[in-house]
Amino acid sequence: MNSGTVKYLQAGRMKVEVYPDRATAGVAAARAAANALRELGRTRDSIGVIFATGASQLETLAALTREDNIPWDRIRGFHMDEYIGLGPDHPASFRRYLRENLTHKVKMREFYEIDGAASNPERIGRDYGEKLRFADPQLCLLGIGENGHLAFNDPHVADFNDPLDVKIVQLDAVCRRQQVAEGWFENIANVPESAITLTIPRLLRVPKLIVSVPGNRKAHIMRRTFEEPIAVGCPATILQTHPDVTVYLDVDSASELDELESVAKSS
Repeated sequence: MNSGTVKYLQAGRMKVEVYPDRATAGVAAARAAANALRELGRTRDSIGVIFATGASQLETLAALTREDNIPWDRIRGFHMDEYIGLGPDHPASFRRYLRENLTHKVKMREFYEIDGAASNPERIGRDYGEKLRFADPQLCLLGIGENGHLAFNDPHVADFNDPLDVKIVQLDAVCRRQQVAEGWFENIANVPESAITLTIPRLLRVPKLIVSVPGNRKAHIMRRTFEEPIAVGCPATILQTHPDVTVYLDVDSASELDELESVAKSS
């Protein structure tokens, strides 16, 4: 795909928008999230929202925290995952990431952190799942890993019929190498081997998904996500089944997409 104007594509039920660069893609995803939150604020006193982390979310979160008239005082925020054994002040901690990029910039009603350094991660997962069920999240901002993972559901642990909402997982080598490549860790030996993560069924129960996936390192997995049959070998293919998902790409992450149908943008 060539850079230039915004392209609107369709991949099965998934809406796909391609922007000239990651900054404009992030602004577009943030604007969609802001509009959804304002609409939810008209009818709901409490709004549950799940936030992703990582390099793919930086532009989206930066733009979202600049948006006006979002009912932050009614939002109960959650995140998707956290490394086991990593303290909240570690540079790669997702708790630290969200404090720096979200919760220190806006004042939410509540934000529930996953304590990956706790002595009993199984109990942390159960408690977090209960909080999620109570909050009934209506919006989820997420990304897709280089191995197709959603949250930390790598191919070898992904389960489309998982009975749990939150679970303990072992991270695969592709996932751990991605964390090094993105600069969160100096080498793979420093990347934790396990994490607490929301499961795929928990994510898919959220009515609206906004997916930000910029960068050329994601081009191959985006082609697989849109073109392959639904299978845990590429967990993100399950997004093909969701009724309301929009994927925001830049020209780099869309560079291998040649077969998707172009659609007119509705007014």
